[in-house]
Amino acid sequence: MKRITIAIDGHSSCGKSTMAKNLARELGYIYIDTGAMYRSVTLYAMQNGLIGAGHAIDTEGLRQAMPKIDITFKFNPETGRPDTYLNGKCVEKEIRTLEVSNNVSPIATLGFVREAMVRKQRLMGREGGVILDGRDIGTVVFPDAELKIFVTASDEIRARRRYDELIAKGEDVRYEDILKNVRERDYIDTHRDISPLTQAADAIVLDNSNLTIPEQQEWLLKLTKEAVSASE
Repeated sequence: MKRITIAIDGHSSCGKSTMAKNLARELGYIYIDTGAMYRSVTLYAMQNGLIGAGHAIDTEGLRQAMPKIDITFKFNPETGRPDTYLNGKCVEKEIRTLEVSNNVSPIATLGFVREAMVRKQRLMGREGGVILDGRDIGTVVFPDAELKIFVTASDEIRARRRYDELIAKGEDVRYEDILKNVRERDYIDTHRDISPLTQAADAIVLDNSNLTIPEQQEWLLKLTKEAVSASE
């Protein structure tokens, strides 16, 4: 059976990563969390004093630091999913904090950051049999992907999901702050000059506001089988 490339784009906190991870595990595909890559760059910038008050970024400092930022993924047998490593250290927990979420969109608008990440993503996925989720996978990274999905949900539902996730991890957060972050990220993601969040013309839209995870996985698996058959 042919191993295809699957691109899952969409708004923040709409469950793209959960969908992609579960599907990759079921198909035996490689999962590449592109959002984690941008979060890792953001974490590096925060840890090294490259982000100041008001989300001000030391752009030139970050540009010079990019060659020092090594992002890899390693399979975690306990979770059955890949963990993100920044310069050899597992940062899966650190990159999911609200503080990183509040800074990641401005970092992701920088052209030199996107160029470096897209180059790495294409190298990771060049052999096929991969699932990538992000903002520009189907439009920029892999415009020829055999299956493109665009996922969305209401901002209130997305904020609630993110809130529940962070509370479960022991984070001290407020729903109102997360809703504000979701709306701000939507605006930045859709209005940036470089690789804005847009639906690819040939993407299939999924509004999962009222779907359970098993329901959306069943839907996605059906589409994947159809895409594989069509590509053979």
